[in-house]
Parts: sequence; C-alpha cells; structure tokens
Amino acid sequence: MQNIIEAKNVSICYEKGLNIINNANFAIKNKDFVFITGKSGSGKSTLIKSMYGAIGLNGGEMKVCMNNLSNISRSKLTALRQKLGLIFQDFRLINEWSVERNIMLPLLIKGYNISVCQKQVSKLLKHVNLLHKSDKFPLELSGGEQQRVAVARALAHNPQILLCDEPTGSLDEYSSDIIWSLLRSARDGLGTCVVVVTHKIPSGIRLPYRHFEIVNGGIHEIP
Repeated sequence: MQNIIEAKNVSICYEKGLNIINNANFAIKNKDFVFITGKSGSGKSTLIKSMYGAIGLNGGEMKVCMNNLSNISRSKLTALRQKLGLIFQDFRLINEWSVERNIMLPLLIKGYNISVCQKQVSKLLKHVNLLHKSDKFPLELSGGEQQRVAVARALAHNPQILLCDEPTGSLDEYSSDIIWSLLRSARDGLGTCVVVVTHKIPSGIRLPYRHFEIVNGGIHEIP
C-alpha cells in the first residue's frame, strides 16, 4: 500500500535554532487510522500543522499526497489543501454563517454550483444527525453538535486525508463517541486516511489503528 504521508529526517522548530521535532522519520499509508500522542508541549499540534503547510520544516523532507512540502509552491499548496480535511479542538466554524453554509465552505472553494453543494450538505447532515439544525448558527449548538458540523465540513469534499487536532478534547463522553464513530466511518466507507493527534487514545476505541508517540523530539511507532 502506498505511503500518503512520508517524513525523512524532519525537523520543525518554534523559533530559529530550537527544534521541537528533530530528525523524525515515519510513514503513513492510504487508509491508515493513526493516533499520534505525546506529552503537553511535545509538538503534536506543531507536527500536524506541518502536514498542511501551516508551519514550515527546519530540515528534512515531508511528502503529503506525493507533494514535497520542503519546496512546494503556493499554488500547489493550495491544491494540496483541497485534498485534506481539517478538524480542530475549537471547531473553527464561522459564527455568522448557518450550519449549512459552514459545511458548504470546502465545496464553494472548489467552485461547485449551489445545487451540488446543497445535495452534498444534506447527505452529510443526515450522516451526523443534524439535518434538523441546518439553518441554525454555530453558537446556537452544543459543543458536541459544533464538532459534528466541523467533521461534516471536513468530509464535504471527500478528502484523501483527515488531519484532526485533539478532535474530542473539549467534548463529553457521549459526543466523543459520536465523533470517533464518524471518523471510523470516513476511513471504512470513504477510504480516507485519518491522522489524530491527542494526549490520550480513548480506551473504548474499537478499530484497528497505528500509534506513534513523540518523545524528546523523535517520533516512534508503538507496536
């Protein structure tokens, strides 16, 4: 199976000369479900930001969907990001937009017409059990509902990779279980590669996964 993310001797720093990730090597394959753990401040969020080009590399090489992030142009980075779905702990929804329009965002960016957008959004809202709240605004929803909207938005354009930064960090157990179920269905139903950074892997997770841990700047796979 082909590697969809590959890192060779990757170093990433917060400030010049101070690496938080140092000479790391790892590979993630198509359809993998991956957890990346580590202590607070170990570089988990920094690593995932590097995977979509929000933070540059200080050394080494990282390829995502066969794009070398070490020397990627702005236009190619924009194209790459259209193959990715991003999910954050703080949801990052647009509060002035309805639930429906928030989920449409990746489709609007790709230039789909409104009827195609509405059809896909309706399908996704059914999937996350929020069809009845399509005209609500984010601040009218609970935290768990907002995160379900964020997952639906991340899946709207059928991404090749879902990058998730502490996706259940601020949610209760019930809402967390729903999010894990949605992420599993993305991997199983769409063949999406799912990468999750988290401080702790949920004990009740029921799916095969790979586990990488960040320790002292290195990234090591846990058997």
